[in-house]
Amino acid sequence: MMNANEDEIAPAVRSILAAAREREGGTERLAVDARSLTDAVAAVEADGRVPIIAEVKPTSPTTEGTRDEDPVELAEQMVAGGAAALSVLTEPEHFGGSTANLRRIREAVDVPVLRKDFVVREDQLDVVESDVVLLIARFVDDLAGLVEAAESRGFQALVEVHDAAELEAALAADASIIGINNRDLAKLEVDLVTFEEVATGVPDDVTLIAESGVSTVDDVRRMRAAGADALLVGTAIMGAGDVTENVRRLTTATQETT
Repeated sequence: MMNANEDEIAPAVRSILAAAREREGGTERLAVDARSLTDAVAAVEADGRVPIIAEVKPTSPTTEGTRDEDPVELAEQMVAGGAAALSVLTEPEHFGGSTANLRRIREAVDVPVLRKDFVVREDQLDVVESDVVLLIARFVDDLAGLVEAAESRGFQALVEVHDAAELEAALAADASIIGINNRDLAKLEVDLVTFEEVATGVPDDVTLIAESGVSTVDDVRRMRAAGADALLVGTAIMGAGDVTENVRRLTTATQETT
């Protein structure tokens, strides 16, 4: 796998990746009529708010506890708070996600929905319809091929990178939506400086998303100042407090005074 010395990857991530490689793909090629993530981001910006991709994340190896509410209710609350789009975990073993949840949520909301999973083969694209699919550059052998395979089905591809080399590979694969993950999957450590450093190499015509580590209004402002068109936020929304208000607080960050 690209840029992935597996001896250097955190055991939790190694386990997730091993499970992903064994997971079956779909049996029939999908054709998706996708809602545009870039249009959704532009609409929220035009409204003077920060585009937030809110993540329906029941649990994960890097967080404590779970949310027991119905995922559709959580998704609807996030949209009510002003989320530009939603991210839905479909990885079952480690994140408590499911394709069934994604289907139900996508039927219930009118914003774009990202499938958040470790997709490593083309046939795994055919498991469930979504508007956007996550492709993690570090774990994909043929990134350009998988981006093309996703887009040929109608998906938008969000290519996740963590460093300059992965960014170069994403750009070479003609990725038009790129997420910079502040979490180092080798160590599971988070540093917002990652986005600030890697973002300097992203062309203006790419939709750029900051992922992981955003928990406060100041974090939102910091990532926006560094060039983030949108922010993918999970724990800060799914944690304590009202989900709708958690989203609203972040999406209106630039409207508040410091």
